[in-house]
Amino acid sequence: MSATQTFRIAAIPADGVGKEVVTAGQRVLDALAEHSSGRFAFEWTEFPWGCGYHAETGKMMADDGLEILQDFDAIYFGAVGWDNVPDHISLWGLRLNITQNFDQWANIRPVRFLPGIQSPLRKADHTELDWVVVRENSEGEYAGLGGRNLSGRGPGNEIAIQSSLFTEKGCERIMRFAFDLARTRTVKKVSSVTKSNAQQYGMVLWDETFRRVALDYPDVLTESVLVDAMSAKFILRPEELSVVVASNLNADILSDLGSALAGSLGLAASANLNPERRFPSMFEPVHGSAPDIAGEGISNPIGAIASAALMLDHFGLSEEARQVEAAIEQTTAAGFLTRDVGGTATTEEVTEAIVKALVGSLAPH
Repeated sequence: MSATQTFRIAAIPADGVGKEVVTAGQRVLDALAEHSSGRFAFEWTEFPWGCGYHAETGKMMADDGLEILQDFDAIYFGAVGWDNVPDHISLWGLRLNITQNFDQWANIRPVRFLPGIQSPLRKADHTELDWVVVRENSEGEYAGLGGRNLSGRGPGNEIAIQSSLFTEKGCERIMRFAFDLARTRTVKKVSSVTKSNAQQYGMVLWDETFRRVALDYPDVLTESVLVDAMSAKFILRPEELSVVVASNLNADILSDLGSALAGSLGLAASANLNPERRFPSMFEPVHGSAPDIAGEGISNPIGAIASAALMLDHFGLSEEARQVEAAIEQTTAAGFLTRDVGGTATTEEVTEAIVKALVGSLAPH
């Protein structure tokens, strides 16, 4: 029996542990589809792009890669980076090449504290904590504007200029996205993060835009916090957070801090969204390629599986997304933990436990 709806997904495991965790996420989604009574299915096409591909071709992805990807419903990404390619080349050649050209301007990074995982934050032991970082994903500090010159003057005389780009349009659309998200949450609050006391042009524009946009959301609480103060707030008063919206660099750093506070970067999920759906969106864990443990079968698949849940939300399968998240919680509560969060389970064992918990919840009672 053919599925009522088939989602075409481009899988790009890329480098290091990316190969292991993408496989884990595929297993979970396929198990979900298998028990959907034919309501939906996933059709996977895997692409070999990454640093291994670069070693063979001198390129991080095929010349027509973007054209190929545009026909898919979503992209499921692993991790990019290996020692044979400088990091700035591997990142701009693959991941940022996709996010920039597909205008995936909203990057969503939930911070979730899972049962059975010890947080280094003492407050997490007795306080309900749950927030999401909304990252402007198309401009800011990662716009790629600038250059290097004057090397001909000799050693020590070269200059490098890296310009941040802030547009009113870019600021406004990510802020409205954050406010709309806040309206769906129990605590309706948006915290804006800048460093406008020192960066007096782009981030002052951000602050002014935030104040203007906030007027259209009188039902949502707001605050504006400098990034250094927000770093402290993540640790000292995280219970005050709900939706945190920040520029590309600031949100990148803060979301990693949030994931570390939850217990491990291996838990962190993300979605690179093109909300207008002119292009496919991309879903990926944030932990990186982890060359030190790649191939050992001990990487944490939870970040990738939770990213798959975000992809389900994007497809309108929100109930199924919550079922995957519940299966993750059941698994960690039962003590199936990888090494990075204090356990001894393998990638395969954690994945199998999540699949078993998921299928058990889907079985007729």
